[in-house]
Amino acid sequence: MSVPPSIPRPLVRTNQWFIVLSVAATWLTGFYWILALPLVAGLLGLFTGFNPVMRFAKLFLRKAPAAYAQEDRDQQQFNQIIAVSCLVLSMLGYALHWMWLAYIFSAMVALAAFIAILGFCIGCFIRFQWTQYRYRRAMRNEAR
Repeated sequence: MSVPPSIPRPLVRTNQWFIVLSVAATWLTGFYWILALPLVAGLLGLFTGFNPVMRFAKLFLRKAPAAYAQEDRDQQQFNQIIAVSCLVLSMLGYALHWMWLAYIFSAMVALAAFIAILGFCIGCFIRFQWTQYRYRRAMRNEAR
């Protein structure tokens, strides 16, 4: 029996804090390009498996990565897709001077990351509900 791929929780938390602090810095300074930092890190993580924020944070782990509480890699990829989508829409809003779009999506990603830091993963809830919906739909179709 193989162990599913996972990510140490401190690395996930570091990435979440990086998103929250990047949004806060953007709001405080007005420099929307700051959002490009978590966006690029997230895109690299999604497409290459290399997230520079997590790789840097890994240097500061005091124990072996396996000694920490683990987060499911697939779930974190799903969460990263949501975060990257929100960051893209926020940056698009800033670039087009649609401040309502910029603030809504930057607030959404920062709030979701902060709530996850506090212990409730909104992306996990969304993925669970989606999985349940697909299962129920399959069961209905099978019953026909």
